[in-house]
Amino acid sequence: MSLIKYQILLKTVELGGITKAAEALGYTQSAASRMIAALELEWDMELLVRGRGGVRLSPAGETLLPYLRSVCTAHKELEEQVADLHGLTRGTLRVGTFTSVSIHWLPSIMKEFLQRYPGIHFELVSSWEFAEIEDMVRQGAVDCGFLGLPAGEGLDTVALRQDRLMAVLPPDHPLAHAPCYPMERFTQDPYIRISEERDVEIDLIFQQEGIHPNLQYTVNDDFAILSMVEQGLGVSIMPELVLQSSGRSFAAIPLEHPRSRQIGIAVRSGKLLSPLTARFLDTVQWWNACQ
Repeated sequence: MSLIKYQILLKTVELGGITKAAEALGYTQSAASRMIAALELEWDMELLVRGRGGVRLSPAGETLLPYLRSVCTAHKELEEQVADLHGLTRGTLRVGTFTSVSIHWLPSIMKEFLQRYPGIHFELVSSWEFAEIEDMVRQGAVDCGFLGLPAGEGLDTVALRQDRLMAVLPPDHPLAHAPCYPMERFTQDPYIRISEERDVEIDLIFQQEGIHPNLQYTVNDDFAILSMVEQGLGVSIMPELVLQSSGRSFAAIPLEHPRSRQIGIAVRSGKLLSPLTARFLDTVQWWNACQ
């Protein structure tokens, strides 16, 4: 029963609300609330702070969070070892991911994995920011995570594929069919950028080129950028993987000086991989080699 309380508390923090956590774990909202209240009573401290925007951990809850995660992770690893003795017929794999990988890679990877191990369940945790995925892997909130390389300390990574960065232009742009997009042209065409916290690698390109783009719009959504480009509002730089099957009309051509990002998968350093995570990494690398 204590473990269930811990799991509900962690899921509430992850999703920002008790109702969402209850739905995700198969409980009623009232049952989840009672279990968290019972945990607060048992420990004689407030664990959650309720507000208009949802719930967040109290200072005491923040202190206890890594220990709660350790207990739940240890239980999950125990279940995986038992499952491995049964031929890996059950278990849950938590994967950190970002949108373009979730859309273009994970469905076929999961299909292949589930053909081999049909009893496994997936829990996908998405983020716009690679740094957040790194943190989730380090903290044990996910078993592994797809992200951009190089990654920070505390992670072991496997490089998977180069993802070209492309100049994205309106379909009637005069350079729409050119072999490449001159870097100096970014100082002339209206430039649409993704929000600053997600634009680090592209900002670095402009710094290295010594160019200040003609910035006109800042947007927090890749598909909003594509819609704006389609309407002729400006140009942008986006990873090729994001552009696949977007349903939008635009031109995508290489940059004058080709650039790319390296996509990989990460696990926590210094920790023996569970059988489930190890076999998932094997499947990811096999799938990648077949593409």
